[in-house]
Amino acid sequence: MKKILFVVILLISSCSPSDDNKKSENAKTENNIEISGEIQRIVIGDQNAKITIIAFESLTCSHCANFHKDVFPELKKEYLDTGLAKIEFRHFPLDAAAFNASKVSQCKNDGDSAILNSLYANQQKWVKGSSVQEANENLQKFLTSEGFDINFDECINNKEIEDFVLNDRIDGAKNFKVNSTPTIVINDKKFEKTLTYKNLKKALEKLI
Repeated sequence: MKKILFVVILLISSCSPSDDNKKSENAKTENNIEISGEIQRIVIGDQNAKITIIAFESLTCSHCANFHKDVFPELKKEYLDTGLAKIEFRHFPLDAAAFNASKVSQCKNDGDSAILNSLYANQQKWVKGSSVQEANENLQKFLTSEGFDINFDECINNKEIEDFVLNDRIDGAKNFKVNSTPTIVINDKKFEKTLTYKNLKKALEKLI
């Protein structure tokens, strides 16, 4: 049912400029990845920060890549590194390539943002292909070239990670009316202005 809902939502979604986690233990076997306990969300900043920013993103969305290039560095410098805020990255994949990339970004289940950051910084190197198979091949080649030590097939076929990503998307659409990416939520309130650092800073300063 979740997968059906995911496909239906994808048909009406578009990429536009609108807009105390429990640590998990990874138990790996020779043939598959097993995740015991809760999947660890990718978070940057002080877990106890007064301000929580949620970013619903799709890894194939160019506007999301622009957010990581043009807005995130200043956000990190002024608010995340200083302990004023934290940002939680949540998945809102708009296509199959983004869906698999989201699963890969969570594969190590260590809460680290390295893979996520690399996928956005180098989006044009792997977001290509006329079929899901071709897109997967390009994604896998890119990850290998960047030196990320993961088992690609195990990552994209892991049911727990898949459900985690799908639930993020369903939660975004249901609770925050997300219909495009990136969508920013600040302390459970959807950020409605144009997503520039200037506008984001104004909203954050009101909460300090």
